[in-house]
Amino acid sequence: MFYVYILQSEKDKSLYIGYSPDLRKRLVKHNKNQVTSTKYKTPWKLIYYEAYLERKDATGRERFLKSGAGWRFINKQIKHYLEKSSLD
Repeated sequence: MFYVYILQSEKDKSLYIGYSPDLRKRLVKHNKNQVTSTKYKTPWKLIYYEAYLERKDATGRERFLKSGAGWRFINKQIKHYLEKSSLD
């Protein structure tokens, strides 16, 4: 399986979109500051993911989610979670 995921920083509530064939190991790496682009905003929590059978499908989805239309999709898809987390 290949995963496209969204993490939320518990430090500043920012979001990060990524892709990995091993979601559990990747989350551990994010939280151990082993990922350059996320190491200054640890800890991270997994808030959303999608699973794909083919790598190209997952990487294409990751590219889409990082686009303007993708961010609009994310904001609709996890609207209630984002509203709730902004109150915390």
